[in-house]
Amino acid sequence: MSKKILVVDDDEAIQEVIKTCLEDLAGWQVLLAGSGLEGLRIANSEALDAILLDISMPKMNGIEMLRKLQENDSTRKIPVFLLTARTVSADRQQLEQVAGVIIKPFNIIKLVEQVSQSLGKRL
Repeated sequence: MSKKILVVDDDEAIQEVIKTCLEDLAGWQVLLAGSGLEGLRIANSEALDAILLDISMPKMNGIEMLRKLQENDSTRKIPVFLLTARTVSADRQQLEQVAGVIIKPFNIIKLVEQVSQSLGKRL
């Protein structure tokens, strides 16, 4: 069964690279959001298998979105992978809630493998 992954990043080029690779390499359905608010709306309305979440975004950053996801019973259990170009600044409890941290620039093959492994499906 195909996985449904949400990519939340304000950089459209990164969105498209991740979307293309997850669709082509893993055969997953990928939804895109350009902001934390849009990402929350999608997470609350779709049955998602995972979220790839950029930390640095305007208005609502990734850590704020992660906090909102954790506060909601319907989104709390969705595995979240943080995408970041720098050191993650979040408290230990929040980081324990994430499925992984992916450092930009990332190797797309390793990104697909990391997400796949965490979701229990080997490619």
